[in-house]
Amino acid sequence: MFGKSSRKLETIVGNDTRIEGKASVKGTIRIDGIVEGDVLADWVIVGESGKILGNTRVRGMVVGGSVEGNIEAMETVELREKATMVGEIHAPKLGICEGAVFDGHARMKDDAEPAGIQEGNVRPLIPTKTGT
Repeated sequence: MFGKSSRKLETIVGNDTRIEGKASVKGTIRIDGIVEGDVLADWVIVGESGKILGNTRVRGMVVGGSVEGNIEAMETVELREKATMVGEIHAPKLGICEGAVFDGHARMKDDAEPAGIQEGNVRPLIPTKTGT
């Protein structure tokens, strides 16, 4: 889950802790309490009792608790079995375990890639022959 430079857990928000406002952490933060506001960190771990009410910008994130807001990750997002996520996820890699609840939209490609598909249109995976 963590790269060699991010193995150390720098910040812990405990079970009975509530933070209101923006949280900016260099390194990894584990949230077992409640954060009401945006979170900016290298890695975020939301424990089963943890909750984020705000947007999150990270390198990677593992959600075991609840997130209400958007997640923007440079590498990966994983929703564990007891996770609840309401919002949008933008990450190149997304894992959703059985039992997780995800109510929102996910985007797994870079903005630099052409859209190719417009809302309401489906692009076939196998080219079809026309005019036969």
